[in-house]
Amino acid sequence: MKISIITAVYKSAETVGQAIASVAGQSHRDIEHLIIEGASGDNTLAAVEAVAHDRMVVTSEPDKGIYDALNKGIRQATGDVVGLVHADDYLAHKDVLADIAVAFDDPQVEAVYGDLDYISKVDPDRVIRHWSSGSYHADRLAEGWMPPHPTLYLRRSVFDRIGVYDTRYRIAADYDFILRYFSETRAQPVYLPQVLVKMRVGGESNRSLGRVIRKSREDYAALRQNQVGGIGTLLRKNASKLGQFMVK
Repeated sequence: MKISIITAVYKSAETVGQAIASVAGQSHRDIEHLIIEGASGDNTLAAVEAVAHDRMVVTSEPDKGIYDALNKGIRQATGDVVGLVHADDYLAHKDVLADIAVAFDDPQVEAVYGDLDYISKVDPDRVIRHWSSGSYHADRLAEGWMPPHPTLYLRRSVFDRIGVYDTRYRIAADYDFILRYFSETRAQPVYLPQVLVKMRVGGESNRSLGRVIRKSREDYAALRQNQVGGIGTLLRKNASKLGQFMVK
């Protein structure tokens, strides 16, 4: 089971090393790690090269944003399964990819996902939000459900069938893609009830009030485009985040 991991990198010299190391240290060894570096112009490329490993392929060139970079990685991927590790994130433990590979041993499985911890930028041991996905059923999309995007692993054939990220969305192309896939598939995804990814707070979609507003507008547009729901679904989606802050 070859797993392709895509990491889109732009001006992330301080964090990308940990992201790469978390992939290199996985107990599942049949991987390729595609680094799509957006010609950052700072020390990012040097930071990538400092932790290079023999299953890593680096592309460094300008791109049109994170989703354009991820699409480049998807087109380059040669694995049976494709997943993402963002430059500010890292895999939660060394057996993440091994556990995912076991789930994909069933040829009927197209998608595997799990839980995610949002952690402090300055203290990675401090969990700020815990996103417990729960099992999927078709009605949950209209209730505002989605799996944490960085935990979602898909067979390469899914992208061949439904396409890649729609770059018309600047912040919510991941949500649009999730709606597109889960609303059309008949395959039952596998939920792994464990934290697969640690994500630093302060990402692209929530770094400012303006970004939050734009994210909500794009989420609503994605809901309407995919005929999943409307303003009620969006409100339930946003409200579901409140419980994530009740970390023990």
